[in-house]
Amino acid sequence: MADDPGARRAAVLGSPVAHSKSPIVHRAAFAALGLTGWTYERIECTADDLAPLLDSFGPEWVGVSVTMPGKFAALAYASERTARADAVGSANTLVRTSDGWRADCTDVDGVTGALGTVGVTDLTGASVVVVGAGGTSRPALVAAADRGAASVTVVSRDRGRATGALDCAARCGLDARWADFEDPGLAGTLAGAAAVISTVPADGAEALVPVAGHVAVLLDAIYDPWPTPFAAAVDRAGGTVVGGVQMLLHQAFGQTEQFTGRPAPREVMTRALLGD
Repeated sequence: MADDPGARRAAVLGSPVAHSKSPIVHRAAFAALGLTGWTYERIECTADDLAPLLDSFGPEWVGVSVTMPGKFAALAYASERTARADAVGSANTLVRTSDGWRADCTDVDGVTGALGTVGVTDLTGASVVVVGAGGTSRPALVAAADRGAASVTVVSRDRGRATGALDCAARCGLDARWADFEDPGLAGTLAGAAAVISTVPADGAEALVPVAGHVAVLLDAIYDPWPTPFAAAVDRAGGTVVGGVQMLLHQAFGQTEQFTGRPAPREVMTRALLGD
């Protein structure tokens, strides 16, 4: 095991943040890597608080995980951005560099990794459905494009609020269309999708419960409460379901590697979050 290079600090920033499971996986990773002087904490932080908080950090800070509502502010604050963070339009990861902070979006890894746990690794030429048009929808769109998807239907209640998600899809090269929850063709759209990714709160997709039997594979970004009504309905109908806890886990792998510069101890992190 490599020698501990000394005390370093990392944290998850968000509001509310008390429920975050990120410390569980990152502390387990640091311990497994022999980084006994490293800490990872929760810090209550709004979007407006993010810049002054980061300005106050000393050189011992290696990086932060950023959850809502600070992801857009994190991208704006960064002095350097990865291509996928730009594509998503927000960042869940800030890593200290010699010149400032680099923004990345490992939420994309969260989506691809979670889908991979149920065998969805190649979406070449396929159609997908993304339920919701908020901040979590964009990493889902980028992930689908990265895996070769050709088209996407964004399902939401308001066409105007879906503009950002549809623009993101178009930038990624996806043939994108919008549908509302009452779209008469929605059952057929779900049936034709290689994967459905729900990014709305637990009660946000309840309108889809009657057509859940048309869903072959569902990734539901929620992990608490679990299962959501939609996830439970898809499972009862015989579909394959994977939850947001797998997204959390897989996005954390990339963060650990960027914070430490070492391969993530994936098995240890998985056991810490999911148990044996």
